[in-house]
Amino acid sequence: MSMIPDEIIEQVRDSADLLAIIGETVDLKRTGSDYRGACPFHGGQHRNFAVIPKKGRYYCFVCKESGDIFSWYMKRFGMDYPSAVREVAGKAGIVIPESSHRSGPDPREPLFQAVSVAHDWFARQLREAPDAEDARKYLRSRGFDVETLEPFELGFAPRAQGFIQAMAALGLEESVLLEAGLLARREDGRIVPRFRGRLLFPIHDLRGRVVGFGGRLLGPGEPKYLNSPESPVFKKGATLYNLHAAKNAIRKEGVVILVEGYFDVLRLLLAGCEHVVAPLGTALTSDQAALLRRYTQQAILLLDSDMAGLKATFRAGDELLRHEVRVRVATMPPGEDPDTLVQRGGIAALELILKDALDVMERKIQLLDRKGWFTGIEHRRDALDRLLPTIRATRDPIQRELYLSLVAERSGVDKKVLEHEVATLAEPPSRPAAEPPSPAAQPSSHRAAEPGLPRTDGARAELALLRLMIANAEWRERAAEGVPPEWFEHPVHRELFEGLRVAQGEGTAPLPVGLSPDGQARWSRLLALTAETASEAQDQVFEGACRVLEARPHFRRLEQVTAQLARATPDTQGDLLREQLALNAELRRQFPDEFEQRYGWRRMRRRAGNRPRS
Repeated sequence: MSMIPDEIIEQVRDSADLLAIIGETVDLKRTGSDYRGACPFHGGQHRNFAVIPKKGRYYCFVCKESGDIFSWYMKRFGMDYPSAVREVAGKAGIVIPESSHRSGPDPREPLFQAVSVAHDWFARQLREAPDAEDARKYLRSRGFDVETLEPFELGFAPRAQGFIQAMAALGLEESVLLEAGLLARREDGRIVPRFRGRLLFPIHDLRGRVVGFGGRLLGPGEPKYLNSPESPVFKKGATLYNLHAAKNAIRKEGVVILVEGYFDVLRLLLAGCEHVVAPLGTALTSDQAALLRRYTQQAILLLDSDMAGLKATFRAGDELLRHEVRVRVATMPPGEDPDTLVQRGGIAALELILKDALDVMERKIQLLDRKGWFTGIEHRRDALDRLLPTIRATRDPIQRELYLSLVAERSGVDKKVLEHEVATLAEPPSRPAAEPPSPAAQPSSHRAAEPGLPRTDGARAELALLRLMIANAEWRERAAEGVPPEWFEHPVHRELFEGLRVAQGEGTAPLPVGLSPDGQARWSRLLALTAETASEAQDQVFEGACRVLEARPHFRRLEQVTAQLARATPDTQGDLLREQLALNAELRRQFPDEFEQRYGWRRMRRRAGNRPRS
């Protein structure tokens, strides 16, 4: 059977009348915003089967069967997936083009099946298992009723090895479970469940298939949140939590609300706000922004209003502006997040916050104005350095024009001067990338967002990762899976990393065997700092350090090209200049914060040096 393009499948899904199709065989009556009837899967006599048109899903509160319009035909009538798509397309009046290209089954199907089976098992543990009582108590402590959350199909991963035994009894191969990220292989060859002692949030692709999990640790330890690793079916940076269910509501409302975490999403959904999504524990990526652009041209950022939340807000805002999405920022009361806000004040409190949302540029100006950054030449220069990146990120020409006019008016700088500054690429750096500036040499405004981690300093990034690995087995496992050894350029740091990635046991790592004297000395110093690590925002430190180390060779290449250009002959200048411009553009796109961190302070120093002395 020919493969059906994804865009056709999405068109079929969006055009299907789920209520009418299910209503052909199930007697449904309206109950609030849902429709209820007797479940056709377990032969129930009561109205425990719900059809939820806004979400495009059905759910039975007794037998827990759930799915979308395609699942209905597959589970109810025994169709395979392509046949179900074609059946729905016929009812929706959509013609699926036949392709001359023939293909066999999707090679990823065993992975989808394994994650789906694991999801069902995890969900049953949360509902029924005695050792999941801590997870149920935790949900109640957060103000969530376990039964109310059943349609969202949360799960629980026990600490014991029962998961491995259960999957084996169900006939799932160990190799498939490893590839799907459900199992992990330790350095000693031992196979263990990836998720242990965690409350699990299922992560779906756009078709509604479960492709991974976000796990919240119950009890002491780190990391607090752990996602499934990258796999052929799960790409963290190209997936958003709840987008599969929210996309129709986003289209209808004409705007998406972006929050930080899983609980924020669940709280808003239970309050009736359905056009809400969240990134998966990291900064919003370019792929995620492009995904949102498919469904809307407007976004409201509803993140925390503390310093870390504001940094995340403005990074996400710039990323969305690069994809021509207009961005507003909703300001949370101090100490509140969307979860606590709605829990205490209901949907009315949320609506007030959303109503007062400001354009992202206006919010930046508001914050700078409150701090007095538009008084005095030096402060005004610093304020512009914070506003110009957002103007540069804005791809919509009208929006950019509006921002230029607003900033020119507020700063008192001529608009043409600002236009020139925005269009100007970063000036060639004057120092090799291997010799980054010390933190003391940088203006305070350009220091690291992550606590204790200057983002331009590769050596400090290496040390930050090593500290995390020493502190906790979960970080050792995460680093062993996702950090290449070649990222560590300092020989002693590489030696420590190689020893830590094979270290056994929970908690603080033991001294690796066979360390050199220099390695032992560095180990002692890092070990003394593990208590400090415990108080930091560890996930941010890990992600920030990884970005620094991943970016380092690319920035080094830019430095090399710039140095070669200064000595180039006329015959070679053209190629080098084109490469320099291409590298500039790519690094601005892929590592915008690191680019501004690395070069923004140099422009400030040069401008300061060029000012006439009084």
